[in-house]
This record gives sequence, structure tokens and C-alpha cells, in this order.
Amino acid sequence: MKIALVHDHLMQFGGAERVLEIFLDLYPSASVYTLVYDQKKIGHIFPPERVRSSMLQSLPGALKRYQWLLPFMPLATELYDLSGYDVVLSSSSAFSKGVITKSTTLHVCYCHTPTRYLWSDTHSYVREVRAPRILKAFIPPVLTGLRQWDRLAADRVDRFVANSKTVQERITKYYRRKSNIIYPPVDVSAFEVGEGSGEYFLAGGRLVSYKRFDMIVDAFNRINRRLIIFGDGPEYRNLRRVAKKNIEFAGFVSTPERARLYRDCSAFINPQEEDFGITVIEAAAAGRPVIALAAGGALETIVEGVTGTFFYDQDAPALIDAVLRFRPEDYNPRVIRDHALRYSTERFKREIKDYIESAWREWQELQHMKRLRETKMML
Repeated sequence: MKIALVHDHLMQFGGAERVLEIFLDLYPSASVYTLVYDQKKIGHIFPPERVRSSMLQSLPGALKRYQWLLPFMPLATELYDLSGYDVVLSSSSAFSKGVITKSTTLHVCYCHTPTRYLWSDTHSYVREVRAPRILKAFIPPVLTGLRQWDRLAADRVDRFVANSKTVQERITKYYRRKSNIIYPPVDVSAFEVGEGSGEYFLAGGRLVSYKRFDMIVDAFNRINRRLIIFGDGPEYRNLRRVAKKNIEFAGFVSTPERARLYRDCSAFINPQEEDFGITVIEAAAAGRPVIALAAGGALETIVEGVTGTFFYDQDAPALIDAVLRFRPEDYNPRVIRDHALRYSTERFKREIKDYIESAWREWQELQHMKRLRETKMML
């Protein structure tokens, strides 16, 4: 079984790239096809000899302004030559599911989510995109064209795997396709159980607008409780500018430092609707409860009153109420940690490998039956 891996783009290291890293570990002879690849940032994780980037890589300024190449990404994806592979495993939240394969090639898509800016978040995306007004006017028609391509691209996938029930529901709604669920991997072994001795609340991840760190800052500005935010992103400067002295920004942190921050916090705060939410499980692996918006993957991974608690309106007053009602002594760190273990990396590797092998056997049987029918028709 000769396998190829396809990923949207390799410009940062997040949850999707963690999944791809494990795919490479499971299939050490596989190559990765991707639109653009920043070797300086993540070449130590994804070495260049394993990566085959698209024609977009050679365009001037592609790495600095790759988002502006959006209209050309479907074409670049379709130009990957995957004719020499038996199985294509795509890791997709955008374009990689749209590759073109031979009729005898099995295409399995591990879907992180149907493309957010084309479907579930399209209106907020248009409002929040930073661009001159004259250019912004062209964004809706471009997205309409991409949305049509994305829907057709989903039909090219032979089997979908969703990373959560939330994503499974989106795949059904937007693509009209069935899917199996395999939760993504979390390196729970990197975290140790803590007691929350630091007496601060914690939040973190990629500092982008849809994750609503602005709401957390607004809430903690009002109640003057200590808050630490880790991570970096386009919202970093804006958040620091409006935050009061009780809010600290740790920036990008190593895994050991992140583990310490989780271990010593009173609770981790998750204000956004995530497809799954890896930071929620990381906090749980450190035995710390989570205060989360009751939406998305949090509804699957948090047990109310056992591993965390919910607030139901995505605004500062609702979060303030949840923080003020929160009592860390109501939670057992060991119970929370045990809950997190079900999302381990080892579990993910086992389930993905078993799924691919089973799908490949069924695919071979299907191809064999087709050849028998074709032979009978010729006789």
C-alpha cells in the first residue's frame, strides 16, 4: 500500500499539523503534498525531503501573503500528481480534500472542519477581514466561487473521518456525506496533575479574532482577577493594548512551560466554539477544570460539574458570572486527568491505523468485484 499525505498548508504548527506529524510517524515512507511550506518555521518538524509544495510556493511573496493566493488554491490543489499512490490521506480544513485521484485510488479525508470561512463562519469572516474597502468588496463573490468548488471537492472523497461530533454534523449539513469520528491526538503524557496553587485563571492558543480572547480581556478588566494568556497571533497587540495590569501575556511558550501554566492555574477558560479544542484536553490532562462556552467540541469533552463548567452566552457578563461562581475545591484533579486520557496520542494512532487498514481491505474487495463484473460483461 503506497500512501500519500495531503495537507492544506504548512505555515504554522497547530492542532492540524500535530495530526499530520502523527500521520508521518505512522507512514514513514509517505510524502506530504501542500500548497505552501515555510521551512524556516517548521522545517525541523516537517523536513523538506518529505514535503512537496505546490506551484504557489514559487510565486513572489507567497510565504508572507499566502492568504491573498486564495483564488488560486483550488487549481494548485488539483495539479498534484497522485497517480502513483494506492491511498491518499488528506488532512483538511480547506482545500486538500479536493485532490484528483485515479478511480482505483482510495481517498480518506481526516476533516478538521468543513472550511469555516466558506460555511459556518462566512459572514463573520467577511466582516472581520482586514483589507482596503475596494478590495473587500470582491471577497463575497470570490467566496461564492470557492464555496461551489468546495462542495464539489467533497464529492471526490471516498471516506470522511470527522474529528468530533460537531464536525460530523457540519459534514452532513454542508457536504451531505456520512463520516466516522476519530478524536484528534493530545499529548497527555506531557502534562502532570496540579492543584491550581498559582491562584490565577489561564487562557491561551492562537490569538485570532474568532477565538474571542477580547471577551476574556473585557471580563477580567471588569473583575480585576489575575489572568495569564499564552500564545501569539494577529490579535496579540490589540489585546495587550486594552488589557489592565491584572492580565499577563506570556507569548509563545514551550510545552514544559505550558504544562506548568496549566498545572498551577485555578481553571482554564475556553470562550470560543471549537471544532474539538485541544487546549481543553491539555488543561484536563493537568487535572485542571475548564470554564467553557457551551458550544462545539467542548460539549463532547467536558462533563459539567466533573471536569468543568459551562456558560451559555458568548459575552463578558456570562463569563464573569461563571468565573465568580467557580469553586476549584469542587473538582477532583485525578478524576479530570483520567477523563483526559481517553484522548491520548496512542489511542489516536491505533484508531487511525486500524481505520485505514480496514478501509483499504474493503476498497480492494470493491475493486475486485468491479473487475469481475467488467469481465462478465465482456464475455
